[in-house]
Amino acid sequence: MWTQKYQPKNTKEIVGQEKAKESFLKWIKNWKSGGKAALIYGPNGVGKTSLVYAYAKENGLDVIELNASDYRTAQKIDEVIGASVKQQSLFKKGKIFLIDEIDGLSSEDKGGTNEIVKIIKESNYPIIFIANDPWDKKISKIKENCVEIPFSSLTYWDILKVLKNICEKEGIKHDDEILKYIAKISEGDLRAAINDLEKISVGKKEISKKDIVYISLREKESNVFDALKIIFKSKSALSSKSSIENTDKDLKEVFWWIEQNIVNEYEKKEEIAESYEMLSLADLYLRRAETKRSYKLMKYFIDFMTIGVSLAKKQEYKKFVKYEYPENIKYLGITKVERKDDKEMIENLAKELHCSTRKIKTQYLPYLKFLSRNNK
Repeated sequence: MWTQKYQPKNTKEIVGQEKAKESFLKWIKNWKSGGKAALIYGPNGVGKTSLVYAYAKENGLDVIELNASDYRTAQKIDEVIGASVKQQSLFKKGKIFLIDEIDGLSSEDKGGTNEIVKIIKESNYPIIFIANDPWDKKISKIKENCVEIPFSSLTYWDILKVLKNICEKEGIKHDDEILKYIAKISEGDLRAAINDLEKISVGKKEISKKDIVYISLREKESNVFDALKIIFKSKSALSSKSSIENTDKDLKEVFWWIEQNIVNEYEKKEEIAESYEMLSLADLYLRRAETKRSYKLMKYFIDFMTIGVSLAKKQEYKKFVKYEYPENIKYLGITKVERKDDKEMIENLAKELHCSTRKIKTQYLPYLKFLSRNNK
């Protein structure tokens, strides 16, 4: 994706954050073991994470990144990086620890911030926190042990300059009005602007004002048929993934809509086989996310069922397809009353037999159903 392809390779390429960049470089150059961490905050898509990675790249450092929302407690974070902050890097000069969404720590983690402060004071490497809400009371004690580095929204002109530069490097002829429109609606979010530019430029060598329609509908709720059209008709990874962002269906339901309509859309056996393989991987990650409660795995579920299925085709099909309602969802609707009765019966049997409902379903129910065939 272009947001990765055109990620800054050094700190000089960071756009429009001169004051924040100056504060960051001053902090990290003067940092010593056990010194204060950095707390970076600001709007989305303005270069907070990019600055850290750009500095690491030009100085040959490892970046160890984790999201505090995925771990929720200081103890879990300590288990992941507690020892690592004291160890020497094996292959490079050093390390930087980047902890995103530090304000995502659980409010029930009483005294948890003391553990984070302890990690800061014992660390042999710089630690950088990124916060969405730096004024959250949960992290007030952490803030006392940090140098605060605020980032601001990027200007319209900063974003426009980047968009023109990308068009030049990609060899895309463009109407200035379309780039100005993208820069304007991004509201200072460079990542969103680059994503919008990529979305309308895929497979084209020229873009114009008529392409605005594909962006202006971005925030509008779409129905599942619109999402299916993009996934099945497009060969753009970004468009396929973003097609389900505002759909009117639950993600699991979208999964079944895709599964039902693969054979209606794709013609070649290898394309169909590859699509079902992608869906099986998506289903695998969904189950892992739910059973392990590791919801960061949901991103792989989404990627496989959208990008995976979209890129499984060898060519783009222009034919009209009437998308069908998923058979299994239809079946669940028809059998809703029957399943409710079954559930009540299983729960009653579980109480009578003093065992789990799972055991009733797997060990007793098949025999009970057989015995009751001729005796209702």
